[in-house]
Amino acid sequence: MRKLTYLFLAGVLLMTASCKKYLNTVPDDILTVNDIYTSRANVDQYMANIYSALPNELQQRFAGNQNSGVWEGASDEAKFNWDFVYANQMNLSVWSNTDDNVKNYWDSYYQAIRNATDFMNRIDAATAADLTADLKKEYKAEARGLRALYYFFLLRTYGPVVLLGDQLISADASTESVRLPRTPFDNCVTFVTTQLDSAYLDLPVSSAATTQGRLNKGVVKAYKEQMLLLAASPLYNGNTDYANFKNADGTHLINQTYDQNKWKLAADAAKAFMDEFPAYKLYISPNAPADSTLAAYINCKDVMLDNWNSEWIFARSNSGSYMRYDKTPKHVGSPSDQSGAAAMGVTQTMVDAYFMKNGLSIDDPKSKYVSAGFSMYQSPSDASPKLTIQGAHSTFNQWVNREPRFYVGVTYDSSYWLYQDPGNPDIITAFQYNGNSGRSQSTSDVTPTGYAVRKNCASSDGTRGALLLRLSNIYLDYAEALNEYDPSNPDILIYLNKIRAHAGVPQYGVTSSLYINDTTGLPVQGGIPVPATQADMRTAIRKERRVELAFENVRYFDTRRWKIAPQTDAGSFYGMNMYVNGSDFYKKTLVETRIFQQRDYFFPIPNSEVLKDNLMVQNPGW
Repeated sequence: MRKLTYLFLAGVLLMTASCKKYLNTVPDDILTVNDIYTSRANVDQYMANIYSALPNELQQRFAGNQNSGVWEGASDEAKFNWDFVYANQMNLSVWSNTDDNVKNYWDSYYQAIRNATDFMNRIDAATAADLTADLKKEYKAEARGLRALYYFFLLRTYGPVVLLGDQLISADASTESVRLPRTPFDNCVTFVTTQLDSAYLDLPVSSAATTQGRLNKGVVKAYKEQMLLLAASPLYNGNTDYANFKNADGTHLINQTYDQNKWKLAADAAKAFMDEFPAYKLYISPNAPADSTLAAYINCKDVMLDNWNSEWIFARSNSGSYMRYDKTPKHVGSPSDQSGAAAMGVTQTMVDAYFMKNGLSIDDPKSKYVSAGFSMYQSPSDASPKLTIQGAHSTFNQWVNREPRFYVGVTYDSSYWLYQDPGNPDIITAFQYNGNSGRSQSTSDVTPTGYAVRKNCASSDGTRGALLLRLSNIYLDYAEALNEYDPSNPDILIYLNKIRAHAGVPQYGVTSSLYINDTTGLPVQGGIPVPATQADMRTAIRKERRVELAFENVRYFDTRRWKIAPQTDAGSFYGMNMYVNGSDFYKKTLVETRIFQQRDYFFPIPNSEVLKDNLMVQNPGW
């Protein structure tokens, strides 16, 4: 145990200026860094340490808690009830470049980057008898790919960063030699994609079913597309808002000239991934019934819960026992083992973003959306075979006849709990003040909006993978990139419709029995009209991304790379009235007024880093 503990610490100590001195004075019964490479088991432990910096998005959303992100609570998807969660400070633009939360990601990813580089520099000379030359090449490729991923995570959070290259800075290096400027964003992109290409050459080919959290050819190829899509996006592609964002020598850090070809590079990378790795497929649950609506609900729910299924491209293994949001909303009384938190509430904005069952947005006059009153209704999530009551029950009309993904994503007042106690089934959530999950039961572990996040909640131990990237992301990336440089390409509609068909939503231009002519009562030939212009298609793709990838840590980055965050992340946010009972609960109620400033597009560079490095310019506005 002492050896393994030191082995873990060795990877961290490589980041400190005094590591050389420390490692020269350790007791004889403790491993030194060089000893790591005499045993394959030790090498595997060091590699596991490099992997350990991957974000664990099944942890509660505290910045820096195993690199779990603030991304949902700091987007327009959700609102935390807990004041200490950093997302709440971000939503009011009262965060600071001296905050520990700002520094956590920076420190963690740069530590992992340095450890990966150290591993790459040492593995060829490893003397472990069971480390063959081919295995050393594979291990080095893993470290190279992980290093590129950590740079990608830094780039999408902080903007242009400092590239350290392949050489480690010596612990004896002079202060001046370690002062480095930030690298222009496009140069960072070139480095990341080149490193991923290099890693690809020596990584194994592995199907989605056997990935199990290790890098393979498919993973690095998919992340190359993610990097190129980010580079093509408006925030980084000819963004003149950052005309004065320069290094001390006058070098622009974000390019000032729009390049449409960047979208082509992203689309080509997505298509290359899909062509080379057909084993990745949109997930079909083995538990899906014949009923198409219920099947779509189960597929969209279980794609997050069924470990390492056909749609998963990459995930963090063994996410730990502190599972996301627990199992049910907070309540008192029996059954006590079903108690949860639900302190992350879905915003009314996100609730309204989901389509109706007929595939139309609620603001479409033909959608048949009803904003008031109640109906007897049974949703797909209320049709679980574990429930003894299978009939309809009174439901607020705003939540009636919505698309399957709505019922996957949102727990609302009078919906059945996701996980029922077999000894006490048929429990219906009550978010009203005196309800079993209302504010009279708790002022902390309760939703602030009258809705709770339902998607990706699990009743399991800590062996679940924390999903980071799945095939639906790639399909939607591909459609978006194509639309920006080749808007007449038929693949745009094909891949957009693949997502809708999988989600049980009527497709654009395809006749569906769910899309009915109000006069004749017959299905409309051609179904929902195909978006007519490039701008219309852009809107359709963005709407689809919003609901398909809801609560998957995507929306925060999308609104920023599209440069729409001032419209989406500022202003009034609403929910139900959590302080009353009865019909007044259902009145739209102001929850929070958010502020988004230009500076909030990027995390600030930690102030301590800027003070240490006079060549490190701070992000604009900070």
